[in-house]
Amino acid sequence: MMLVNMLCMSAVMPVMAAANNSGQVLTAAATKTQTVKAAQIPSVDSLGLKVKSAILMEASTGEVLLNVNANEAMPPASMTKMMTEYIVAEQVKQGKFSWDDVVEVKDNAAKSIGSRIFLAKGDKHTVKELYIAMAVGSANDATVALAEYVAGSEAEFVKMMNEEAQRMGMKDTYFINSTGLDRADMPEDYRPAEDKETVMSAYDAAILCRYIIKDHPDYKDFTTIQSYKFRPNDKAPIINYNWMLEANKDITNFKSFAYEGLDGMKTGHTTKAGNNFTGTAERNGLRYISVVMGTTSEAARFTETRKVLDYGFNNFEVKQAVAAKTKVTGLESVPLKKGSETTVPVVTDNAVSFVVPKGTQNLDVTFKTNVSNDNELVAPIKAGTKVGTVTYTYKADGMEPQEKTVNLITAEDAEKGGWFRLFFRAIKDFFVDLFDGIKNLF
Repeated sequence: MMLVNMLCMSAVMPVMAAANNSGQVLTAAATKTQTVKAAQIPSVDSLGLKVKSAILMEASTGEVLLNVNANEAMPPASMTKMMTEYIVAEQVKQGKFSWDDVVEVKDNAAKSIGSRIFLAKGDKHTVKELYIAMAVGSANDATVALAEYVAGSEAEFVKMMNEEAQRMGMKDTYFINSTGLDRADMPEDYRPAEDKETVMSAYDAAILCRYIIKDHPDYKDFTTIQSYKFRPNDKAPIINYNWMLEANKDITNFKSFAYEGLDGMKTGHTTKAGNNFTGTAERNGLRYISVVMGTTSEAARFTETRKVLDYGFNNFEVKQAVAAKTKVTGLESVPLKKGSETTVPVVTDNAVSFVVPKGTQNLDVTFKTNVSNDNELVAPIKAGTKVGTVTYTYKADGMEPQEKTVNLITAEDAEKGGWFRLFFRAIKDFFVDLFDGIKNLF
């Protein structure tokens, strides 16, 4: 009995400490702050933008850095075609058809007006040929032909467009056709019964552009084509409506608009919409998405875009605040039941980056952990098991606070303990509980 008492009492203090530490770990909500020396960011008003709405978004984080009426739904005109482009490219990616499939033009496409390549009913062209005509020349007839090929009719394709918009989180968007034409300009027999128009906000256009960049990085194979001869006997090629393509720096008529790193995405114009442009440019691994809507001329949509993109490249950069597989202060491990050890170390699963003022050396970052006690870990478990989350917050003068949440995961495998180890641990736990019960009597 004396030997048993000695063994058990010698284990009480370490187990008490472990129990206290476990309680601390499970309730940890640590905060850490560092000094930041933010660069001075000019006001958006100082840009003198002549637009109805505009937005600047950093592509990797989705952070919005400039917002002028960006959530107001407006006629997007041919920027609508970005959704048609996305869906067609997605169908090809999923193997539902190929770029070489041949499309036969139907009546609706042949009757389309506005920007077009003058398709006739019964004409046959590949998906790729029609896609280039849509992406480069904004051809309405090519767009409708693709929509009908994918869904059987443009009306059915529009259902797909609106479903995708909801999935992407585009809250201020509604499509009535695949092209962006006003309802009155659609062929009469193919107009929707409901008297509504296509609308999209600048923010939603940026979201859509970001999805294209992320899911279909080969978009540049189409959007950077400067000219394209649709038929061998066409007198003139289709000229890309995007004057800002970097490659245009050597084209006399466009070199004053050419912008370093710009490789997409889509122009748009109708009388109601004015002149719109969703642009994207990348320099040194940093990509921005800009949208301007309601400018007064073709040239103005590009000069205003230049202001927006310059605002991004001149004033911001992306910096990593936390590397992947990083330990979180105050929550280095979590309790483990029936393991060879009583705890298992945890780390973040992914890196965390923020858009910061250019030249920032130290990031003002706080973080808060969230670990639930409801699902206690029981060995054995594999490395990478999610145990909670940690939310990092970054603030800088002149910018909206940014938040990023990543998972907390186990850093290593945790093996189940042997029966002998678990037996003696149970004895220790018994005496700890007994000691606590006695202590609470006094």
